[in-house]
Amino acid sequence: MVEHNPVVDVLNDTERRMLRSFERFESDIESIRSGRANVSILDGINVDYYGTTMPINQIATIAAPDPRLITIQPWDKGALSTIERELLKSDLGLTPSNDGQIIRLPIPPMTQERRQEMVKRLHRLREDTHVAIRNVRRDGLEQLRQTEKDKQISQDELYKAQEQLQQATNKHVEKTDRVSAKKEAELLEV
Repeated sequence: MVEHNPVVDVLNDTERRMLRSFERFESDIESIRSGRANVSILDGINVDYYGTTMPINQIATIAAPDPRLITIQPWDKGALSTIERELLKSDLGLTPSNDGQIIRLPIPPMTQERRQEMVKRLHRLREDTHVAIRNVRRDGLEQLRQTEKDKQISQDELYKAQEQLQQATNKHVEKTDRVSAKKEAELLEV
Protein backbone atom coordinates (compact mmCIF):
# COMPACT_ATOMS: atom_id res chain seq x y z
CA MET A 1 0.00 0.00 0.00
CA VAL A 2 1.32 3.46 -0.97
CA GLU A 3 1.59 5.83 1.97
CA HIS A 4 -0.39 9.06 1.64
CA ASN A 5 1.88 12.14 1.67
CA PRO A 6 0.08 15.43 2.51
CA VAL A 7 3.05 17.55 1.40
CA VAL A 8 3.06 16.08 -2.10
CA ASP A 9 -0.73 16.53 -2.33
CA VAL A 10 -0.54 20.20 -1.36
CA LEU A 11 2.41 20.92 -3.68
CA ASN A 12 0.76 19.16 -6.64
CA ASP A 13 -2.53 20.99 -6.04
CA THR A 14 -0.85 24.42 -5.78
CA GLU A 15 1.27 23.72 -8.87
CA ARG A 16 -1.85 22.79 -10.82
CA ARG A 17 -3.72 25.93 -9.66
CA MET A 18 -0.75 28.21 -10.43
CA LEU A 19 -0.49 26.71 -13.91
CA ARG A 20 -4.21 27.35 -14.44
CA SER A 21 -3.73 31.03 -13.48
CA PHE A 22 -0.83 31.32 -15.93
CA GLU A 23 -2.81 29.64 -18.74
CA ARG A 24 -5.74 32.01 -18.14
CA PHE A 25 -3.30 34.93 -18.42
CA GLU A 26 -1.97 33.55 -21.71
CA SER A 27 -5.45 33.24 -23.18
CA ASP A 28 -6.46 36.71 -21.91
CA ILE A 29 -3.51 38.43 -23.55
CA GLU A 30 -4.21 36.70 -26.87
CA SER A 31 -7.23 38.99 -27.21
CA ILE A 32 -5.12 42.15 -26.78
CA ARG A 33 -4.73 43.63 -30.22
CA SER A 34 -1.14 44.27 -31.25
CA GLY A 35 -1.61 45.93 -34.63
CA ARG A 36 -1.11 42.60 -36.38
CA ALA A 37 -3.92 40.45 -37.71
CA ASN A 38 -4.60 37.71 -35.19
CA VAL A 39 -7.77 35.64 -35.62
CA SER A 40 -8.02 35.07 -31.85
CA ILE A 41 -9.26 38.67 -31.39
CA LEU A 42 -12.61 37.34 -32.67
CA ASP A 43 -12.83 34.58 -30.04
CA GLY A 44 -15.20 36.46 -27.74
CA ILE A 45 -17.65 37.47 -30.46
CA ASN A 46 -20.86 35.47 -30.82
CA VAL A 47 -23.45 35.69 -33.57
CA ASP A 48 -27.18 34.92 -33.48
CA TYR A 49 -27.51 32.28 -36.19
CA TYR A 50 -31.07 31.07 -36.77
CA GLY A 51 -32.02 31.64 -33.14
CA THR A 52 -28.86 30.09 -31.70
CA THR A 53 -25.94 32.12 -30.36
CA MET A 54 -22.69 30.75 -31.78
CA PRO A 55 -19.03 31.81 -31.95
CA ILE A 56 -18.08 33.22 -35.37
CA ASN A 57 -15.55 30.44 -35.97
CA GLN A 58 -18.38 27.87 -35.88
CA ILE A 59 -20.25 29.41 -38.81
CA ALA A 60 -17.38 30.78 -40.92
CA THR A 61 -13.81 30.24 -42.03
CA ILE A 62 -11.56 32.86 -40.45
CA ALA A 63 -8.10 33.61 -41.83
CA ALA A 64 -5.34 36.21 -41.63
CA PRO A 65 -3.92 36.24 -45.17
CA ASP A 66 -1.57 39.12 -44.31
CA PRO A 67 -0.51 41.03 -41.15
CA ARG A 68 -3.05 43.82 -41.72
CA LEU A 69 -6.17 41.83 -42.68
CA ILE A 70 -8.55 39.24 -41.27
CA THR A 71 -11.05 37.58 -43.62
CA ILE A 72 -14.28 35.95 -42.51
CA GLN A 73 -16.03 33.71 -45.02
CA PRO A 74 -19.39 32.39 -43.73
CA TRP A 75 -20.42 28.94 -44.93
CA ASP A 76 -23.95 30.35 -45.32
CA LYS A 77 -24.00 33.68 -47.21
CA GLY A 78 -27.18 34.60 -45.25
CA ALA A 79 -25.05 35.07 -42.14
CA LEU A 80 -22.88 37.83 -43.70
CA SER A 81 -24.95 40.78 -42.49
CA THR A 82 -25.43 39.27 -38.99
CA ILE A 83 -21.67 38.73 -38.58
CA GLU A 84 -20.96 42.24 -39.89
CA ARG A 85 -23.48 43.75 -37.43
CA GLU A 86 -21.88 41.89 -34.48
CA LEU A 87 -18.39 43.04 -35.51
CA LEU A 88 -19.59 46.66 -35.58
CA LYS A 89 -21.19 46.27 -32.12
CA SER A 90 -18.05 44.67 -30.63
CA ASP A 91 -15.37 46.65 -28.79
CA LEU A 92 -12.70 45.76 -31.37
CA GLY A 93 -12.82 49.24 -32.90
CA LEU A 94 -12.53 47.75 -36.40
CA THR A 95 -14.74 48.45 -39.43
CA PRO A 96 -15.68 45.40 -41.52
CA SER A 97 -16.31 45.58 -45.26
CA ASN A 98 -18.56 43.05 -46.96
CA ASP A 99 -18.51 42.26 -50.70
CA GLY A 100 -21.39 39.75 -50.61
CA GLN A 101 -19.05 36.74 -50.36
CA ILE A 102 -16.54 37.56 -47.66
CA ILE A 103 -16.05 40.06 -44.84
CA ARG A 104 -12.72 41.83 -44.76
CA LEU A 105 -11.58 43.23 -41.45
CA PRO A 106 -8.65 45.61 -42.06
CA ILE A 107 -6.35 46.01 -39.07
CA PRO A 108 -5.19 49.64 -39.01
CA PRO A 109 -1.80 50.50 -37.58
CA MET A 110 -2.24 51.36 -33.90
CA THR A 111 -1.66 54.90 -32.66
CA GLN A 112 0.95 55.44 -29.94
CA GLU A 113 -1.88 56.31 -27.52
CA ARG A 114 -3.71 53.07 -28.30
CA ARG A 115 -0.48 51.09 -27.86
CA GLN A 116 -0.02 52.63 -24.40
CA GLU A 117 -3.62 51.71 -23.47
CA MET A 118 -2.98 48.11 -24.54
CA VAL A 119 0.28 48.01 -22.53
CA LYS A 120 -1.59 49.28 -19.44
CA ARG A 121 -4.22 46.58 -19.93
CA LEU A 122 -1.44 43.99 -20.28
CA HIS A 123 0.20 45.22 -17.05
CA ARG A 124 -3.15 44.98 -15.20
CA LEU A 125 -3.62 41.40 -16.42
CA ARG A 126 -0.04 40.51 -15.43
CA GLU A 127 -0.48 41.99 -11.95
CA ASP A 128 -3.82 40.19 -11.50
CA THR A 129 -2.08 36.93 -12.44
CA HIS A 130 0.74 37.59 -9.94
CA VAL A 131 -1.89 38.16 -7.23
CA ALA A 132 -3.73 34.95 -8.20
CA ILE A 133 -0.48 32.95 -8.06
CA ARG A 134 0.43 34.45 -4.67
CA ASN A 135 -3.06 33.66 -3.35
CA VAL A 136 -2.56 30.03 -4.38
CA ARG A 137 0.80 30.08 -2.56
CA ARG A 138 -0.87 31.51 0.57
CA ASP A 139 -3.55 28.79 0.50
CA GLY A 140 -0.86 26.13 0.10
CA LEU A 141 1.13 27.57 3.03
CA GLU A 142 -1.96 27.52 5.23
CA GLN A 143 -2.59 23.87 4.33
CA LEU A 144 1.05 22.97 5.03
CA ARG A 145 1.06 24.76 8.38
CA GLN A 146 -2.15 22.96 9.32
CA THR A 147 -0.65 19.55 8.48
CA GLU A 148 2.37 20.43 10.64
CA LYS A 149 0.07 21.59 13.47
CA ASP A 150 -1.85 18.29 13.13
CA LYS A 151 1.51 16.47 13.54
CA GLN A 152 1.25 14.85 10.09
CA ILE A 153 4.62 16.34 9.09
CA SER A 154 7.68 17.57 10.98
CA GLN A 155 8.90 21.16 11.14
CA ASP A 156 11.79 20.27 8.81
CA GLU A 157 9.36 18.87 6.26
CA LEU A 158 7.31 22.06 6.58
CA TYR A 159 10.36 24.24 5.83
CA LYS A 160 11.36 22.11 2.83
CA ALA A 161 7.78 22.22 1.51
CA GLN A 162 7.66 26.02 1.98
CA GLU A 163 10.86 26.34 -0.07
CA GLN A 164 9.39 24.17 -2.84
CA LEU A 165 6.18 26.22 -2.76
CA GLN A 166 8.20 29.44 -3.11
CA GLN A 167 10.16 27.95 -6.03
CA ALA A 168 6.91 27.04 -7.79
CA THR A 169 5.58 30.56 -7.16
CA ASN A 170 8.78 32.16 -8.53
CA LYS A 171 8.68 29.89 -11.59
CA HIS A 172 5.11 30.88 -12.50
CA VAL A 173 5.64 34.59 -11.78
CA GLU A 174 8.79 34.59 -13.97
CA LYS A 175 6.95 32.72 -16.74
CA THR A 176 4.15 35.32 -16.59
CA ASP A 177 6.71 38.15 -16.74
CA ARG A 178 8.49 36.58 -19.73
CA VAL A 179 5.25 36.17 -21.72
CA SER A 180 4.17 39.67 -20.71
CA ALA A 181 7.48 41.22 -21.82
CA LYS A 182 7.22 39.46 -25.19
CA LYS A 183 3.66 40.72 -25.68
CA GLU A 184 4.65 44.24 -24.61
CA ALA A 185 7.48 44.29 -27.16
CA GLU A 186 4.96 43.15 -29.80
CA LEU A 187 2.54 45.92 -28.77
CA LEU A 188 5.18 48.67 -28.86
CA GLU A 189 6.65 47.50 -32.18
CA VAL A 190 5.82 50.10 -34.83
